[in-house]
Amino acid sequence: MSYLEAIILGLIQGLTEFLPISSSGHLEIGKKLFSIKHQAYDSLLFTLVLHLGTALSTIFVFKKEIFEILSSLLKLKIDYNTLFVLKIIVSMIPAVTIGILFQQKIKILFSNNLILVGIMFLITAIVLYIAGGIKNKTKTVSFKNAFILGVIQAIAILPGISRSGSTISLALILGIDREKAAQFSFLMVLPVIFGSIFKIFLDIKKTSVDINYLPLCLGFFTAFVSGFFACKWMVALVRKSKLKNFSYYCIFVGIISIFYGLL
Repeated sequence: MSYLEAIILGLIQGLTEFLPISSSGHLEIGKKLFSIKHQAYDSLLFTLVLHLGTALSTIFVFKKEIFEILSSLLKLKIDYNTLFVLKIIVSMIPAVTIGILFQQKIKILFSNNLILVGIMFLITAIVLYIAGGIKNKTKTVSFKNAFILGVIQAIAILPGISRSGSTISLALILGIDREKAAQFSFLMVLPVIFGSIFKIFLDIKKTSVDINYLPLCLGFFTAFVSGFFACKWMVALVRKSKLKNFSYYCIFVGIISIFYGLL
């Protein structure tokens, strides 16, 4: 992988992980357009590094909330923060289950299949358009809502379905406060990301190949910096009810993907 490819893919991952436009879908498009071909080992390692970058950017953006949660857990207090953690655990159940059972099959199905990716982008566009017209409400995330959002997060492993877009949109449809919806959406993915990183790490340990560290560092740094600003921007956009604007972008990308896939 060249240095430029590493920077481009890091930028794509950082921006699209948080903006409601599907990071996995854009990475598939990026690999196809730039004809990026490399060994499975390199792909796994680079994916791990990109996920580390975006996970770290999430922690930096929500450092205050994470510190409060950890403080409550250490004090063994039953309060809003400890209940928040329990709700995140509930949201992980469908995500982990569906991920373990279907992730590899989905990866094979969507690999180099821009037509399917394009269709998923169009579905994301519809969801964002509907959610964009919803007025702000004041509900908090219940345990039932957490499980439902976990199911949606699991479905979002389909390239072209935006994880942040679909979970935040559904949270708004369920009547959850905008800021709480964004916070829960971004924090609920952290355990899943770290679980994915751990799985990739175990797969990598089975292979011994020389590593070119500079592309990895470039990808990590680009994903972290772009992810940090994208996450802060997305929280602000959710507060201002600007999700509908991204639906037009997803329609455009979806149509282009389908057209390119038919060539």
